Amino acid sequence: MDQYSPFKGKTGLQRILNASRYSMAGFQSAFRHEAAFRQIVLINLILLPINLYLDLSKIEHLLLILVGLLALIVELFNSAIEAVVDRVSLEKHPLAKNAKDMGSAAQFVALSMIAVTWGIILWF
Repeated sequence: MDQYSPFKGKTGLQRILNASRYSMAGFQSAFRHEAAFRQIVLINLILLPINLYLDLSKIEHLLLILVGLLALIVELFNSAIEAVVDRVSLEKHPLAKNAKDMGSAAQFVALSMIAVTWGIILWF
């Protein structure tokens, strides 16, 4: 058992079941409370059928799917950073602003990767 956290220590199937429940709760929370997450889900729901319709190589299809999933992952991390910063304090602080701005910058990079990847695959 981990001496630092009372939430650690489960092993085997029970750990996998617990982790799955926590993951589903995270998806539900993000979808319910984060407009940006819902928007990126919508982008993926639009781009996935388009991707499957296009006559591309398997690698190109995979890349187009992966950049969309990466944007979802980054948004989950960005939302988690924002939640932790807000939990610590709602007061304006330069370090809190930096953390939130860096999370936002990471999401900007991920969304840019979608645009660049789709652009390169479709037009070159």
